[in-house]
Amino acid sequence: MIKTNWNDGWKFWPDKDAFALVWNIPEQARDITLPHDAMIEKPAYAGSPNMGNTGYRDGGNYTYVKHLTLTKEETLKKYILKFDGVYCHAMVYVNEQLAGSEANGYATFYVNLTPFLREGVNEIRVLVRNAGMTNSRWYSGSGIYRDVTLFTSDAVYLEPDAVYVSTEGVDEASATLSVKTTIINETLQAQTLSLRTKICSDAQEEVGAEATTFFLKAGEKKTLSQRILVKNPALWSEETPVLYAVATELLSGETVIDAACDRFGIRTLSLDAAHGLRVNGKSVKLRGACIHHDSGLLGAATYADAQKRQIRLLKEAGFNAVRISHHPAAPALLRACDELGMYVMDEFSDMWQRPKNDLDYALDFDKLWETDVSLMIKKDFNHPSVVLYSVGNEIPEIGTDAGSETCAKIAGLMKELDPTRYTTAGINGVFAAGDQMGRILADLSRDMQAAGEIDGNVNDFMTVMDTKMDQIVVHDAISERLEKACASLDVAGYNYMTARYEPDSVHYPNRVMVGSETYPPEIARNWAVISKLPCVIGDFTWTGWDYIGEAGVGIPAYAFGEGGFGAQFPCQLAYCGDLDLTGFRRPLSYYREIVFGLRKEPFIAVQDPAHYGQTLIKTPWVMSDAISSWDYPAFAGKPVVVEIYAPGEEAELFLNDTSLGRKPLEGFRALFELTYAPGTLKAVTYKDGICVGETTLSTPDCAGLTLTVDTEGEELIYLTAALADANGVVSTSADEELTAEVSGAKLLGFGSGDPKPSHNYNEGTTKTWNGRAQLILQKECAAPAEVTVKSASGKVATITI
Repeated sequence: MIKTNWNDGWKFWPDKDAFALVWNIPEQARDITLPHDAMIEKPAYAGSPNMGNTGYRDGGNYTYVKHLTLTKEETLKKYILKFDGVYCHAMVYVNEQLAGSEANGYATFYVNLTPFLREGVNEIRVLVRNAGMTNSRWYSGSGIYRDVTLFTSDAVYLEPDAVYVSTEGVDEASATLSVKTTIINETLQAQTLSLRTKICSDAQEEVGAEATTFFLKAGEKKTLSQRILVKNPALWSEETPVLYAVATELLSGETVIDAACDRFGIRTLSLDAAHGLRVNGKSVKLRGACIHHDSGLLGAATYADAQKRQIRLLKEAGFNAVRISHHPAAPALLRACDELGMYVMDEFSDMWQRPKNDLDYALDFDKLWETDVSLMIKKDFNHPSVVLYSVGNEIPEIGTDAGSETCAKIAGLMKELDPTRYTTAGINGVFAAGDQMGRILADLSRDMQAAGEIDGNVNDFMTVMDTKMDQIVVHDAISERLEKACASLDVAGYNYMTARYEPDSVHYPNRVMVGSETYPPEIARNWAVISKLPCVIGDFTWTGWDYIGEAGVGIPAYAFGEGGFGAQFPCQLAYCGDLDLTGFRRPLSYYREIVFGLRKEPFIAVQDPAHYGQTLIKTPWVMSDAISSWDYPAFAGKPVVVEIYAPGEEAELFLNDTSLGRKPLEGFRALFELTYAPGTLKAVTYKDGICVGETTLSTPDCAGLTLTVDTEGEELIYLTAALADANGVVSTSADEELTAEVSGAKLLGFGSGDPKPSHNYNEGTTKTWNGRAQLILQKECAAPAEVTVKSASGKVATITI
């Protein structure tokens, strides 16, 4: 079918009254171009019923309208709309008639427009229902936030996105590909047709082909299988993300009546407890990042450039895998992972039959899960980056008899639709324990009381939970639940259950495990065990990239409400990402890169001297409040703690060329106490007494305002505004309010990584966070874009792009 991007030319308005005898387009309707997130347009506020879950932002009910004008001859064709994602409860109408719907806000779905079309102007109306609904544990966004595509063909056609390519076998000399193609005949006549399939390299050179002649009855839908040999194949992997194209033509006689083209990669997967996960026969450890779907300052709006930038920066930080949490990935994200070489665990849902919010997907699960799983597999099949399917995240009922049966049904359907990939689930042992938690805590409390660790008072429960999580997750009661939960899965996904890796490798010698969700500060402990055990295939930290919602779980705090589990407004971000909301790497990102063995150079981070000696209220997702800065003019002569991350055995710290001594590196980390003085810190690391690395961190000179291009894509441009000196050293001690003026482009977002932002991202005003802010522009024309940023103190920076 002919594919047309259908993002342009929509009308949009908030729908304040669902009931209308006559549908019209109100005067206040805006012209918009998709993708569009309506939720991010309104500022966060303390009274939001969603509270911190969505970053104190509300959804709404919205209407989108676009017109399709057809001649009489064109009405004889087939028209199908593909929505990559609409949040949520989308209903699609054609000329006031319901043509299709999808409740799942993350499903990629298709709507057949054809039966409702007529000659002349046709109205396509999409209603979105997300008002007053506490339906998400994180920022969801609202509206048609992903791409829309129109497919057009004659009445005999290739089903959209239904050419599936898999690798049957491969060696250095050749690869055997299986290609399955679905053809539909909606005419009243039988047809004799030909299917011609070509495999082309990235250089558009034909490397394999096959032609098949077949008979298709009137009204019949048929799937044809072809086997194609490709000589000297280039295999897809994280190191070599080589892609091929499959070009398909449907012919009647010598006339091409339909065509399709898709990209795929040639690669094989295998899995066992002795070798772990193997890609093309090579064992791979997944250095993983859990990520939510928002695009930072853009909200949920899913631009291809934003997705590609995110995956590129994650890979540059040392990750080779992402877990899409906790919903099916956007097609644009999967394309980025294919192109850049990033493995993917794609996840079906955050809930099954037990809700986690008042009005979430659990209400629709029983009637929709089979359709939505099928849509997810259809979307993912040709993406070589996808290596694991997760049936769900922290499903409370997964270890019950009925829950394990549901797990088997979902995993079974996934394997039926795609036998080439492996299934897993993100299982939290505490959640799965259910009514067995009383037994577990009673056992542990009895042991602790006998040892004098607790005295039997009402605070025992929290004491046990806080101090004995490793003992909790290895309890027999959880083992019993896991046996049921994992019975139908290829890989046991453990959320926060590192303590199970070693004993389970003995007790369940054929079980393959993955750290499907882990605490960031524990990566050194986790990776040591993972590196030792072939049956544990990787680690996915929570999270690789910061996100809107679950406000405050990663914010270091020194008073109740500032951060952590008790975080209150204006906290809007989770602030637990290795990279912040804008993609700037935080200290834990460098620590992780060192633990992975990918960085030899030390890294210096400094704890906030304003809180020296105070007790840090921190959740398990927080290591400290350190940032990489030596800019604290208000604390001259005051004590400060410096952190050094590095491989090796010892670290030596210098301040202005004076040694402050050496300390052992324990878990790749050493802490030094010193008195703050401006100048230069230098960290030198040693192994066997020999210097193996060094780095410096300096105080900035007089800082001005700089404006630089971070990333320029086909549609978006990312700029960084920084309070920096002539050497590029950023001042973090005197954040300023900035305003932006843009001509020749559209300013889509202006903000920072601040977890408590004082301005909405569409206001044209923001305050720097640790000396930095970000602008995201959308290109509008071929003429240069002019950008000027001014600070409250009178600094000005201008750039022409």
